[in-house]
Amino acid sequence: MKKIYSIAVIMLLSLKGFSQGSPDYGAGMKFNLNDDGSKYLRVLSWAQVWGQYNSDRPLDGNGNEQADLDFSVRRARVLLYAQINKDFLIVTHFGLNSLNATTLSPTGKGDGSQLFMHDAYVQYSLGKNNAVGGGLHYWNGISRLNNQSTLNLMTLDNQRQAWATLGLSDQFARHIGAYAKGAFGKFQYRVAINGAATNNLQATTVPTNGGAATYTGTRLLGSKEAGRTYAGYFEYGFLDAESNFLPYKVGTYLGTKKVFTIGAGFFAHPNGAVIADLAGNLSGENVTIFGLDAFYDAPIGIQGAALTAYALYQNSDYGKNYTLGTTYETGSMLHGHVGYVIPGKSKTRFQPYLSYDNRKIDAINDNASQIGIGANAFFSGHNSKLTLEYQTLKYATNKAVNTITLQAMIYL
Repeated sequence: MKKIYSIAVIMLLSLKGFSQGSPDYGAGMKFNLNDDGSKYLRVLSWAQVWGQYNSDRPLDGNGNEQADLDFSVRRARVLLYAQINKDFLIVTHFGLNSLNATTLSPTGKGDGSQLFMHDAYVQYSLGKNNAVGGGLHYWNGISRLNNQSTLNLMTLDNQRQAWATLGLSDQFARHIGAYAKGAFGKFQYRVAINGAATNNLQATTVPTNGGAATYTGTRLLGSKEAGRTYAGYFEYGFLDAESNFLPYKVGTYLGTKKVFTIGAGFFAHPNGAVIADLAGNLSGENVTIFGLDAFYDAPIGIQGAALTAYALYQNSDYGKNYTLGTTYETGSMLHGHVGYVIPGKSKTRFQPYLSYDNRKIDAINDNASQIGIGANAFFSGHNSKLTLEYQTLKYATNKAVNTITLQAMIYL
């Protein structure tokens, strides 16, 4: 533990040496295709690079100890969207995630090295404030965190359990289906009906007789019985309006807006899970997840101080006593985080933050808790920043896992 604290001090000192809230970025990389700019192509590109210390890494596949310091490309993405008029929109988003020494391949052709599609959808306007669309999309249900943008996170990364269907019924938090989204005054909504993935992270082929559920509904029961999912998220904004032009929710505005929203959402996958009775007969169990949340972001006082706060309650039912690793469990979760932009006249801004969540896990009749303490250093808003975070995870009676991560991020 003494070694962890020493590394934390070194990383914090390096932080000190060195869109939302950006004084430089402006309209970004936008290419107008006519004189008034109503026809255009917008390009966004970003990369997040991690150096992470973890003293509790498990042995590798050969039984050898792994290095306690790891480097990775957490995300490298390109997003394009274009309109020829306000009636039509196309969005294309591709990239890779978590490329490290283990997933590198000799010639860049291995699975871990490959770019893949994150979003690919088309949209048609229904008047000024409403639209419908379809394709591989991110118009999700449940909560703000399940629709979180990775461009403007306040914490180092998203709360993992809030991406509640990632790799179970979708491809990296994106489903293929149809959606509707829009606003009526201060009320915003997004709803979707989607196809459920047949191949997912659930490696177990058939559930144990009389045992826990597996997320294998589409695979074992067929797409007619278990091949559809339904999602929605609904929110009311009391102060400044937030954009819902794209599906990605802002994590912190750094005091450039005054926002207070409350929201509720759901995800439903009829017969998404499967159980087996003592004789081995299979039957489906409905997967249902819902969330309630609140988000506040506003300037405070003078000289650019700002407060960001978020709270989420999520109830997840993946079927009887379901668990998959330490990520997905039938149970409930409380999560919250708060950050404060320190006042000052300097272009570089600092935002210390704290996050905490507690999960109740039905299968083990126990809890998991996680604490994160970190700080952002913004050199040009979210377009150029460093993030340092210490995190500790205590899962039931297991030994606490401690990590320290330093992230460098640039997006254009």
